[in-house]
Amino acid sequence: MIELTLPWPPSTNTVWRNMRGRTLLSKRGREFRRLVGEMVGQQYDDAPLRGRLSVRVTLYPPDRRKRDIDNYGGKALLDALTHAQVWVDDEQIDRLTIIRGENAKGGGCLVTIDEVGSA
Repeated sequence: MIELTLPWPPSTNTVWRNMRGRTLLSKRGREFRRLVGEMVGQQYDDAPLRGRLSVRVTLYPPDRRKRDIDNYGGKALLDALTHAQVWVDDEQIDRLTIIRGENAKGGGCLVTIDEVGSA
């Protein structure tokens, strides 16, 4: 089992921008991806996982605003973890659980990863 403590993710709605028919990672998305890479490097230094995975994301919102948790614990977060080479590809995830935790100053998330089979 791997546990990673990460920053509060940006909403999926703010991570990509369409420009001239192309979809690009926004400045906010690039900054989040960079920060996740740094934090993963401090907490996990093994080779990328290659087996089938079960991932549990516990989100700790920074305040009491209403939020759709799938916008925060989904694609942007998983893509950042792929880019940080925690796993080879987020296609490996067979089970994804997203949980809303208690509010926490500044927000954050805890990602727990279990291998459930081999490649």
